[in-house]
Amino acid sequence: MPAKNKTTDKSARTSAARPANSTDKEAPLKEDIRLLGRLLGDVVRQQEGDAVFEIVETVRQTAVRFRRESDPQAGADLDRLLKKLTRDQTNSVVRAFSYFSHLANIAEDQHHNRRRRAHLLAGSAPQPGSMAATLSKLDAAGVQGKSVQHFFNDALVSPVLTAHPTEVQRKSILDAGREIARLLALRDLPMTAAERQRNTQLLHAEVAKLWQTRMLRYQRLAVDDEIENALSYYRITFLRELPGLMEDIEHDMLTQFPSMRQLSLPPFVQMGSWIGGDRDGNPNVNADTMTRAMSRQSTTIFDFYLDEVHALGAELSISTLLVSVSPALQALADASPDSSPHRTDEPYRRALILVYARLAATARRLGITNILRHEIGSAEPYASADDFIADLDVIVDSLRANHGLALTRPRLNTLRRAAGIFGFHLATLDMRQSSDVHERVLAELFRVAGVSADYASMTEQEKVMLLLAELDQPRLLRSPYIDYSEETVSELAVMKAARLIRADFGGRAIRNYIISHTETVSDLLEVLVLQRETGLLRMSADGKQMEAQLMVIPLFETIPDLRNAPGIMDGWLSLPRVRALVNQQGALQEVMLGYSDSNKDGGFLTSNWELYKAEVSLVQVFEKHQVKLRLFHGRGGTVGRGGGPSHEAILAQPAGTVNGQFRLTEQGEIIASKFSNPEIGRRNLELVVAAVMEASLTPPIADGKRAKRLAEFERAMEVLSGHAYLAYRNLVYETPGFTDYFFAATPIAEIAELNIGSRPASRKSTRRIEDLRAIPWGFSWGQCRLLLPGWYGFGSAVDAWLRDEASGTRAKKLSLLRAMFKEWPFFSTLLSNMDMVLSKTDLAVASRYAGLVADRKLRNAIFKRISAEHELAVDCLSQITGSRERLASNPTLARSIKNRFAYLDPLNHLQVELIKRHRSWKEQGRESDYRVHRGIHLSINGIAAGLRNTG
Repeated sequence: MPAKNKTTDKSARTSAARPANSTDKEAPLKEDIRLLGRLLGDVVRQQEGDAVFEIVETVRQTAVRFRRESDPQAGADLDRLLKKLTRDQTNSVVRAFSYFSHLANIAEDQHHNRRRRAHLLAGSAPQPGSMAATLSKLDAAGVQGKSVQHFFNDALVSPVLTAHPTEVQRKSILDAGREIARLLALRDLPMTAAERQRNTQLLHAEVAKLWQTRMLRYQRLAVDDEIENALSYYRITFLRELPGLMEDIEHDMLTQFPSMRQLSLPPFVQMGSWIGGDRDGNPNVNADTMTRAMSRQSTTIFDFYLDEVHALGAELSISTLLVSVSPALQALADASPDSSPHRTDEPYRRALILVYARLAATARRLGITNILRHEIGSAEPYASADDFIADLDVIVDSLRANHGLALTRPRLNTLRRAAGIFGFHLATLDMRQSSDVHERVLAELFRVAGVSADYASMTEQEKVMLLLAELDQPRLLRSPYIDYSEETVSELAVMKAARLIRADFGGRAIRNYIISHTETVSDLLEVLVLQRETGLLRMSADGKQMEAQLMVIPLFETIPDLRNAPGIMDGWLSLPRVRALVNQQGALQEVMLGYSDSNKDGGFLTSNWELYKAEVSLVQVFEKHQVKLRLFHGRGGTVGRGGGPSHEAILAQPAGTVNGQFRLTEQGEIIASKFSNPEIGRRNLELVVAAVMEASLTPPIADGKRAKRLAEFERAMEVLSGHAYLAYRNLVYETPGFTDYFFAATPIAEIAELNIGSRPASRKSTRRIEDLRAIPWGFSWGQCRLLLPGWYGFGSAVDAWLRDEASGTRAKKLSLLRAMFKEWPFFSTLLSNMDMVLSKTDLAVASRYAGLVADRKLRNAIFKRISAEHELAVDCLSQITGSRERLASNPTLARSIKNRFAYLDPLNHLQVELIKRHRSWKEQGRESDYRVHRGIHLSINGIAAGLRNTG
C-alpha cells in the first residue's frame, strides 16, 4: 500500500506509453497498484499525520510477512499490534485497507481491459467467449449463417437488475472509482513528461477525495435511492454499450459469413429491472414506487434521446445545394416547426428539430417536466417509440441513399439501435409478490363477495375449480362501495398501476408477473383472477377467449419446490384456458428458478443438482405440450447463490434449456463489478450473448455411447447429492445450537444494521435460519471467510460414496469422478466454482470469528465439524482434479486472491475485535461508541470489496 518515501512518478521522465507486450504481462498491473498504494499512503500521511501513517505501514508489513512468508511470529505481532490501537487509530487502519481494496479492484479491472486490447492489437485468435470465437466455432460445426440469423430473430437475452442488499458501496465511491479508472487508462497512451505528471496529480486528487468521502450510508436506502443507483449504470454503460455490442455482432456475423451481404439485428438484448416492482418481502414497494420507477426510467432514456438528437442536429449540416435527399426526408423537414431562413437548405437539421420537438412533447405527455433544452416550436407527441424509430429510419435511409453512409456511423446508428432496445420505457419492470399474499387477497375478495367463506382452507382441486369458474364470470369480485383491508387495497392498486403504465409507456414496460413460493397450480391461477379484477385480463364479447397483458411466471425456490416444478407446469399447461393464453404469448412460457433459497435449503451440491434435474424435467414437460420454455435464472453474486462466471454457467446448462431465450438476474455488488466500467460492461454482455448463442445453436451429438456415459454421470450425481443433502441439513437444521453459533460467529446482526438496501434482512422477526433471507446468509459467511454455502457437504458426499464398497471399488468410482470433471460441463463448472470459493476460504481467520461464540462447548463442536468438512472438501477436490493447488487452471485469479489476503487479514482481525467490544457493551446495557460501530461497518465494506463476489 503506502511507501515511506515521498511520492515520485518515475514514469514522468518518459513520454512513451507503457509497453503492452512486456514479457511480464502483469507488470503494468503491479505498477498501477504500486502507484495507487503510494498515493493512498501519501494521502494518509498528509491528512492523518505521520503517526497514523507509520501504524498503517507497520500493520501492512506485518500482515504481508505473516501471509506471504508464513511467519508465525508475524501473526502474533499482528494480533498484538491491532489490539493496541485506539478507536480512532482502528478506524484509520480499517479505512486505509478498505480503500486499498477498492483501488486494487480498479487496477485489476483496468488491466483486464489492457490485456484484451493487447490481444486484439496482436492479431491473435479471438478470445474464448467472444462473439467472433463463438461464430467461428459454430461455423466449424456446420451451422449456417441463415440459422444464426434466425436465432437472432427469435432470441431474447435479458439481464435483470435487482436491488438485493449486498451492494455496500455508495454511488459517490463508485463515481470516484470510475474517474480513477479513466485516469489509469490514459497512462497506457503516449504522454509528455508534463502530461504524465499532471495525470499523477489528478490521480492524487481523486484518492484524496476518496479519503474525504464518507464510505458508509448513515440513512437506510429507500426504494427511490435504489432506482437512481441502478439508473446510473445505464448512463455509464448500457445506453451506449448495448447498441455498440449490436454493431459489433453484425460486423462479426458479416465477417464470418460473407455470403450475408447485409444484416440488421432486432433488439434481442433487452434490459429488465425488479427495482420498484419487487414487492416480495419489501413493504416499501407499492403502486407509487412502481409508477415512480417507470417515470425515472423514462426520464433517463428521454434525456439520452434528446441530447443525442440535439447533437445530431449540430453534426448533420448537409446542404441540398450540394447533395440530394429522399422525398421522405424532405417531407419530414417541411413539417418542422423551424422557420429559420438560415437553414432552408439544411433539411436534416430541420427534420431533427421536428424530431426533438416531438420527443419533448412526448416526454411532457408522460409527466417528464425537467427538459433542460427547450425545443423550437411545438409538435405532436409520438404515439409510440415505433413512430420515433420510423422518423430515425427516414433520416438513416436518406443518408445511405445519398452518399452519406459514413455519416450514420458516429451517432445516428447508435441512437437508432438504442431506440429499438430501450423504447420509451428503458427496461421492462418485472412485478413480483409472494403466493401467500395473493391467497390472502383473494380469500378476502371471495369472502366479502359471498363466493367462498374460507378459500384458504379449500383443497387444491377445489381452489382450481373455483378459480377457473371465476375467470368465466362476467362480473368482478370487488366493489367500489366496500372497504377492504389495507393489504388488499394495496395489491389491487399495484395491478391497476401496471395497467396504466402499459397504456402510457407501451407493452414492453411491464409484461411479467413473478410469483414467489409457487407450490401449486392455484398459485398461478390466482394471479390471472387478480389481473381480471384490475383490467389486465379481459374476456372477448362472446366469453370464449381471454387475453392477459402480463405473463404469469412461477418462481421455484426451495428443494421441494424444484422437485414439484415439472408436475405443476404440466398441470398448468394442461388447462385449456391457460393453454389459450400461452398460445397468445407465442406458445412461450417462462419459468423462474431460484438459486439462493435452494442453496440455503439443501446446500451447494444438492441445490445445483436439483436445479439441473428440474430443468431437464421441465424441458420434457414443455416438449410434451409443444410450448417453448424460457428459463429465468435467479442467480446471485456468491457461488452459494448461483454466482460464478455467467458464460461457463450458461454453457453448462442441460441440453434444450436455453433455445435462444435466457433471462438472468444481476444482483448486489455484481452489478458494480460488471457494469461500472463501460468496456468491462460490454465484454460481460458479449459473454452472455455468445454463450446463449453457442448453447442454443451447437448441434447435438447423436452418440449412443455419450448418452450412456451421461446417464452414468447423472446416476453418480444423484447419489452424491443425497449424501451432501444429509450432511448439510444435519449441520444447519438438525444440530442443536447451530443458529446460536451462526448469529455469534458471523457479523449477521451487524450486517442487518448496515444501510445497504430497502429490504429487511429477514422475512420474519425471528432468528430461525428458515426465515433468514438467503442474501445476508451468504454475505455473513463471506465476511468471516468460511463461505460455507459454497462448499459444505461436498467432501462428505464424495467420501461417503467412495467408501461405499457395495456400489463399486473406490478406484473405479474415483476414475468416474475424474471423467465427470473432464467430460461433463455441469460437473466441471460446479467444481471450478467451488475451487474459487475454497481459494478464498481461510480457517485460521474463521477460527477468530468462532471465538465470538461464548459457549465454548458449542463453539468447539461446530467449528470442529466445519473444519473437518473443509479438509474433506479440499482433499476430495484435489483427488478429482489432480491438483493440490487451488485455481491451478486460473493462475491469474489465484495470484490476485493470494495477493489480497495480506490486506484482508487486518480487516478481519479488527472486525472481530470491534464486534467483541460492540456486543459486550450491548450485553451490559451500555451504548456502543459510535467509532466502534462505524469501524465494524467500514470493515464489512472493505472485506466485501476485497473478496469481490460475497453477496
